[in-house]
Amino acid sequence: QVQLVESGGGLVQPGGSLRLSCAASGTIFSINTMGWYRQAPGKERELVARITGGGSTNYADSVKGRFTISRDNAKVTVYLQMNSLTPEDTAVYYCRLERVIGPWGDMDYWGKGTLVTVSS
Repeated sequence: QVQLVESGGGLVQPGGSLRLSCAASGTIFSINTMGWYRQAPGKERELVARITGGGSTNYADSVKGRFTISRDNAKVTVYLQMNSLTPEDTAVYYCRLERVIGPWGDMDYWGKGTLVTVSS
């Protein structure tokens, strides 16, 4: 099985920055796509950013130019650098790994989420 550990959430003032990390552990041969989603109170979960194994990225329009996703394959970790945060970014942020290849086969995984609160 694969375990995901998210970190980096917290309380930040508008205009501030946070860096989220999601580290995967277990017997993993490869991971296709790594990404971050978020769910604000009363809203549906939405894509924030995704990065493929080849390094291609895509972002939600609302975060383009402010957020940067990256991955370290050696550490099996995906990061989300969030700058110029606004109260509208307040949400629980979830890490998602797509097409994780291991001895068990091919599966997708969600992290448990980390809370980001942007408030003065």
